[in-house]
Amino acid sequence: MVGAALEIAGLLVGGIGMIGTFAVTGMPQWRVSAFIENNIIVFETIWEGLWMHCIRQANIRMQCKVYDSVLALSPDLQASRGLMCAGSVLSFLAFMVATIGMKCTRCARSSWQDKGYIILMAGLLFILSGVIELVPVCWVANTIISDFYNPVVNIAQKRELGEALYLGWVAAFCLVAAGAIFCSFYRCCEKTRSYGYSAPTHYPTDSQHSHGKTESSYSKSQYV
Repeated sequence: MVGAALEIAGLLVGGIGMIGTFAVTGMPQWRVSAFIENNIIVFETIWEGLWMHCIRQANIRMQCKVYDSVLALSPDLQASRGLMCAGSVLSFLAFMVATIGMKCTRCARSSWQDKGYIILMAGLLFILSGVIELVPVCWVANTIISDFYNPVVNIAQKRELGEALYLGWVAAFCLVAAGAIFCSFYRCCEKTRSYGYSAPTHYPTDSQHSHGKTESSYSKSQYV
């Protein structure tokens, strides 16, 4: 009962993290224009993402354009493209492996070990995908904060943290939490398997004692 609850909870949390990772990868709200000091043009908002940048005017009209070249991106966004794609693939792979591992809830004793290895693989993939997602999100956030407080950077080029970064932190936390849940379930499978393999201790019953006494008395009567 506890193992099934862990499996369902891990799959749900991992699915939320996977969907969040896909959303963060495609969202343009990584870097948002900052309205500070002399930059008072508040009717126009600029969004910069991994694949496109958008301009939203007075909450009415929004225009987006895909980047003409990867070289037009800053180094942090260039690296974030590859890392987020890798994190998305790993999270999807971890979700599929976890789904396969959950299909054999009732197995023979010999298959408990295989199921534990599948669940452990899914947990490690979830943790790895969460860590990979944390790297670009934290990198871009650190660059935005450094440029924001850098007096050399022009005010019009300063940006704030976008919604995609906050969603990325939540998705990465869900992926790592799902990995921890599946690794804990693997430990439960190992304990169950070790208990199942332990040989029970047999004690002779009264019938066995009486049967042994009958055989011994019969053997004695033959020799007499």
